Amino acid sequence: MNAFLHADWPAPAGVQALTTLRHGLGVSSPPFDSFNLGSRCGDEAEAVAENRRQLVASLALPSAPRWLRQVHGVDVAIEPSSDEPEADAAVTRRPGTVLAILTADCLPVVLAARDGGEVALAHAGWRGLCAGVLEATVAAMRTPAHDVIAWLGPAAGASTYEIGAEVFDAFTTRDARAHLAFLPTRPGHWKVDLPMLARQRLLDAGVTEVHGGGQCTISDPTRYFSHRRDGRSGRMATLVWRQG
Repeated sequence: MNAFLHADWPAPAGVQALTTLRHGLGVSSPPFDSFNLGSRCGDEAEAVAENRRQLVASLALPSAPRWLRQVHGVDVAIEPSSDEPEADAAVTRRPGTVLAILTADCLPVVLAARDGGEVALAHAGWRGLCAGVLEATVAAMRTPAHDVIAWLGPAAGASTYEIGAEVFDAFTTRDARAHLAFLPTRPGHWKVDLPMLARQRLLDAGVTEVHGGGQCTISDPTRYFSHRRDGRSGRMATLVWRQG
């Protein structure tokens, strides 16, 4: 069984990007079975450490991933250290530095300079997306936005992700176009299209080439962890790095 979903995009020269799947590697027991990479979701620390070791070995990564302490905010770590800085996005220009974020319904967004000289990664749950984490990440890159391309990884899909008035109001009071990403279901509830909202925000930030966004974590339990579907759940990792 495959353990990785490789980014389906015209990758810049020397750039690698992917999202891990829930099976194919790993030793975690249910409900974290088996390739959980999250260290703060309730799994055994020894299992997570082994899963992370298998991640590095199976991909022959040039270095251990630079994990973040994610808080659904907008802070961007530039050249993050190995001590898990509190941030929800990261940028690197150094070959061999592997950026990583964890998700289990939130939207992972990979960014790269067209010339391959710079890469970035953002954790875009609805709170961070609404607060501007994608705009902050693009602004933290040295590459002009029109020379950046993006890939949207697996996340809660538009046909399954139902939200309430708090989320609807947060987006639509800021931008009338956001209404296009919401489909009414029952009083006070809507289905929301996170990838569409991300595309709107990236376009506003000047990023016009965006790929991916078609993989739903909630509706595919064989491949993806989903906190919304399962409650207690493991985490997938999305990685991006520049080869040396």
